Amino acid sequence: MKFKVRHTTTYKYTEPVQLSHHAAHLRPRAVDGQSVSQVKVAIRPSPEVLDEGGADYFGNPITFFTIQSPHSTLVIDATFVVETTTQPRLPQIAVPAWDSVRLNTWLGARGIDESVMDFVFASPQLPCLSEAERYALPSFPPGRPLDEAVMDLNHRIHTDFTFDPEATTVGTPLAQVFQQRRGVCQDFAHVGIACLRSMGLAARYVSGYIRTKPPPGKEKLVGADASHAWLSVYQPGWGWLDLDPTNDMAAGQDHIVVAWGRDYDDVTPVRGVVLGGGEHQVLVAVDVIEF
Repeated sequence: MKFKVRHTTTYKYTEPVQLSHHAAHLRPRAVDGQSVSQVKVAIRPSPEVLDEGGADYFGNPITFFTIQSPHSTLVIDATFVVETTTQPRLPQIAVPAWDSVRLNTWLGARGIDESVMDFVFASPQLPCLSEAERYALPSFPPGRPLDEAVMDLNHRIHTDFTFDPEATTVGTPLAQVFQQRRGVCQDFAHVGIACLRSMGLAARYVSGYIRTKPPPGKEKLVGADASHAWLSVYQPGWGWLDLDPTNDMAAGQDHIVVAWGRDYDDVTPVRGVVLGGGEHQVLVAVDVIEF
């Protein structure tokens, strides 16, 4: 499947910004089953310093820029074309028990990349919580195959947590999400990752987009799409299994990967430091168009 993606972020400031430094995760990474072309990040006003050739610690493309002229509005417009191909969504091999995977991961068994350990421990937005372990345990009885366990957890999160864009912000603590059982895709991914790590498994946060299908007979609204998030759990001998608890599914051709990290904090679409600006408003519009 082939998509054109456009992600526009607009900052409006009540007072002029005199100087700003920014880092953006808006250029998608090339991964198995996904090829990327025609990538462009347009920034207004034009930055005096721009570096688009680097990658962060996790290998995600990253854009650094500095604007040194006073401005009251900042617009970052990222566009690219991506083609996704059919990939096995679930392992096609005999899947080991989840507890043997945990043991092999912690012992550093042959064939396990040491970078996997980056995704086993607590991270800035995902502290160790007893609530996560309590919630995860019913899906992880001893000896259960890993894929069955994680798919069961994925389904339970989808069932037990209500999608509510008004319930949380990007800074809502994980403990609050567990308590209120409401949130958005970012929160559901965080819940799943925290549960998997509480079981001693490696799990990472994936940011990107998903094709949004309008209701029958309705036209797709321009700008109605939004950034999406899901999770991946590591299975030795097969790789990373991508799961989308928001939609109760394994990630497939409709999922477009931009970046991955330990949690949302590692892959924030745009972050920065500004001098001046007063109060600010952020407007985000995302379009994912199949062609």
